[in-house]
Amino acid sequence: MTVVVVGSGHNALVAACYLARAGERVEVLERDEVLGGAVSTVERFPGHLVDRGSSAHIMVRHTGIIEELELARFGLRYIDCDPWGFTPAGPHGGAPIVFHRDLDRTCAGIAEVCGAQDAAAYQRFVASWGPRSARVMRAFGGTPTPGRLLRSFWGLDARDGGSALSREFLQTGDALLDSYFDDERLKASLAWFGAQSGPPMSEPGTAPMVGFAALMHTLPPGRAVGGSGALTTALVARLRADGGVVSASDAVTELRQGGAGWQVRTASGRNLHADTVIAGTHVLTTLDLLRDGGFDGAVLDEWQRRIRVGPGIGMVVRLATSELPRYPGGSTAESANGLQFLVSDRRQLRRAHGAALAGDLPPRPVVLAMSFSALDPSIAPAGQHQLSLWAQWHPYELADGSAWAAHAESEADRIIAEVESYAPGFAASVLRRHVQTPVELERELGLRGGNVMHVEMSLDQMMLWRPLPELSGQRVPGAPGLYLTGASTHPGGGVSGASGRSAAQLVLRDRRRNRFPLLRRR
Repeated sequence: MTVVVVGSGHNALVAACYLARAGERVEVLERDEVLGGAVSTVERFPGHLVDRGSSAHIMVRHTGIIEELELARFGLRYIDCDPWGFTPAGPHGGAPIVFHRDLDRTCAGIAEVCGAQDAAAYQRFVASWGPRSARVMRAFGGTPTPGRLLRSFWGLDARDGGSALSREFLQTGDALLDSYFDDERLKASLAWFGAQSGPPMSEPGTAPMVGFAALMHTLPPGRAVGGSGALTTALVARLRADGGVVSASDAVTELRQGGAGWQVRTASGRNLHADTVIAGTHVLTTLDLLRDGGFDGAVLDEWQRRIRVGPGIGMVVRLATSELPRYPGGSTAESANGLQFLVSDRRQLRRAHGAALAGDLPPRPVVLAMSFSALDPSIAPAGQHQLSLWAQWHPYELADGSAWAAHAESEADRIIAEVESYAPGFAASVLRRHVQTPVELERELGLRGGNVMHVEMSLDQMMLWRPLPELSGQRVPGAPGLYLTGASTHPGGGVSGASGRSAAQLVLRDRRRNRFPLLRRR
C-alpha cells in the first residue's frame, strides 16, 4: 500500500518514519525547497545557521520518539540548556533569577533573590506539578479519547472525588502562580514560560502550561547541534534509510477521493494514487485542498468558520552579533544557555495581549531571548554570536489597516531596545538582522495568521476539541483514508512529534483491522 504525506513538518516526518519502518511505501511531498517547515535551519547571514521557526526543543525530548526512531544513529545530538531559564534583574536592580536543572540549586537562588518562603513554595510547586506534567505528556502520546485521557491521569491524587484536582488543572496560570508565590518577578518569569504556548496566563485552563516548568528539572529544553533543523535532517535520513521518498519544491494542489483511495495532484503536474494520505499541513490548508478536490463545500465552510486561528501570537528578530548580552548582576554562563525571560511584571504581558486583541502593537514588547551559539558555536562564525528574539503578542491584522511592511523594522528596533534595557550596550553589538513579522511567518512557513501554533491553544481547542470535536480523532468524517497531523491537532503546537506518531499508529491499526476483519468486533 502507498502512503502520501502532505508537508514535511516534523510531525509529518515522524509519521512517515514510523510507517516506513513498518514496511509501508511512503512519499512525502513538500511545497518548499527547504524541508521541515517551522523546524528548519538556513544560512540567513554568512556563516550563520539560523532557525526559521522553533529554536529550543522541549516536549520531543519527553516523548521517547527520538529513542524509538534511533535518531542519534542518524546524527541528531542535543545539548541540555542548563540553566534552562534566566530572568535578569529588573529596572530597580537586584539579582537575576536563575532556573538550573538542579532543583536544589534553583531553590537556593530563589531564596536569595525572592526569599525563603518562595523557595519553599517552588519546591512544593515542582513536587506537585512534576508528576502532573508527566501525566500530561502521557496524554499527548495518542489520540485524545476520553478513555485514554482518563488512563493517562489515573493514579494522581484525586481527593474530594477529583474535584480539587480538576479545578487546579482548569484554573488560570495566574491563579496557580498566585496560590504559590509572593514575588512578582518570579511569577512573571513562570507566566512568560507558560505563555510560550500562546494564550495569556489569565485564560482558564492555562495552569498546566505554567506547571510544565516543573518537568524542566527532570529534562530541560534541548538545543539540537547545528540548529533546530537538525531534527528534520535526522528524520529525513531515517525515512530514506527505510525506503521512504521525500520530494521538495512540489506543492500538493488537490486531494480528491478516487476509487478505493486518493488522487493527489501536485504543482508539477504529478497525479499520484494513494491508499492513505496523511496531511501535515495547517488544517485550513488541508480543508482547502479537499475543497479543490470536490469535497462537500458546505461542510468545509462550517468547519472553517468554527476553527479559530486567533489574532496572531508574535514575531521574531534573528540577529548576528559581536557578543552575547551582558545582564547586570549575572554571568553569561548563567544567562546564555537557556531561555532569557525579559519580563519583571505580569502587567506587561497582559497589556501586550490586550493590545493584540484590539489589533494594536504592544505598548512594550515582551521578549524571550535565546543565544544558542553559546551552547553550539557551529551555528555562528568565530568571534560572532547569534540570537533569536521572540516577542509576544503581535497581531496579524493591524486595526488601522496598515501593512506590516510599514512596521517591521521599527518594531524590530523596539524589540532590540527591550533587550538593551536589560543588557546595556547590547544594541551596539548587532551586526545583521532578519525580521519575521506575523505576515512573514505565514508567507514563508504556511502559518495561517502568523500563528506558530496553527490554531489557538485555548481550552476550547485542546485535547478532545482540537481543532474541532469531529476532527480531534485525526480523521476527517466522510474522507476515509485521510489522516491529520501537525500543530492543528492534539496535542497542539511546539516541537513534540506526538501527533505524527499518533497518526502513524492510527494508520497501522486500520491496516490490521482491514486485513483481519474479526478485529473490528473487539
